[in-house]
Amino acid sequence: MTSICSLSHTAPRAASMDQENNSEDDSVGPSGDGMPCLPPDLSDGEAMELLWQLRAQRRQSSPELPETVSCLTAPDGSILYLVGTAHFSDSSKKDVATTIRAVQPDVVVVELCQYRVSMLKMDENTLLKEAKDINLDKVQQAIKQNGLMSGLMQILLLKVSAHITEQLGMAPGGEFREAFKEAGRVPFCKFHLGDRPIPVTFKRAIAALSLWQKARLAWGLCFLSDPISKEDVEKCKQKDLLEQTMSEMIGEFPALHKTIVAERDIYLTHTLRQATRCVESPPNAQKVPAVVVGVVGMGHVPGIERNWDKQLNINEIMSVAPPSRVGWVLCAVIKGVMMGMLGYACYRAGGSLGRALLSLPPVRSLLETLRPLPA
Repeated sequence: MTSICSLSHTAPRAASMDQENNSEDDSVGPSGDGMPCLPPDLSDGEAMELLWQLRAQRRQSSPELPETVSCLTAPDGSILYLVGTAHFSDSSKKDVATTIRAVQPDVVVVELCQYRVSMLKMDENTLLKEAKDINLDKVQQAIKQNGLMSGLMQILLLKVSAHITEQLGMAPGGEFREAFKEAGRVPFCKFHLGDRPIPVTFKRAIAALSLWQKARLAWGLCFLSDPISKEDVEKCKQKDLLEQTMSEMIGEFPALHKTIVAERDIYLTHTLRQATRCVESPPNAQKVPAVVVGVVGMGHVPGIERNWDKQLNINEIMSVAPPSRVGWVLCAVIKGVMMGMLGYACYRAGGSLGRALLSLPPVRSLLETLRPLPA
């Protein structure tokens, strides 16, 4: 679980929790806008105690929360408020803000991993442009990060997201940015990234499909064009829009649904349970039950609720099997074709122009991508 701390004096405890969870700590602090101003003559201990008391006063004991929020309890009495959202929804953003303001949590956990954390700091207009613009650089980055087949599949899934973005004129992940902003306004609140790393998900998803299934899925993703209205998004409060769109397309591929949804349900449950632990109160370092807000797509809520009280082993959903011989041959053929096309282009361009072409950064980056891995 990756931790993003909202207050500098809470960082040591966040780091120790992350060490216990055997995960890395990428710290990016929220702005903290809306935090109360404290008298300048207070000591650190007095300031921490005052902030703790202020948060306790703000925290509602019996909050009236949106119907998209469910409540789960840990064995130590800690409480998880799980907000089910639609990733393209203004209403979901309001649900998240309402919940965080009402319960003043110790921890906020969102359905993101370190590979998608950049969306927290980008404004809506930039994200809208980025989501619509799938260029060669993004293709190269995806292939470098995930391998050829998984990288291409990631680009196709980005195309699905871009299709919804273009239809609605709305950037994805607004509820996560809202959670990040609101967490920065709560004293002592930490911000955790709770999703499985996306390269693992894509590699396991691709490995679960046969070559024919991969081709059929890619075809469906390439020709997605159904119109989507904002009313459709709000109807998807019962099931997240992006996941519903994917489910309709991959319904005939149970193994793919298992890796993209069911396995991530298990991983999200694990990270949410890790966050829902007792915390130390500043006045006397006494352990008290934690209050946690989890922000996940509505499609994950039933799975998290089912898994909450189960014994979980996430090691088995984190491993990636080596590619099959057929997959290796296919990748080699695709790489060979692309190298041949590039070589022919250089030949047609002539010696000096060909060398100039090969010296271009995008072409050199592509060659690095296509270079075979050492045996």
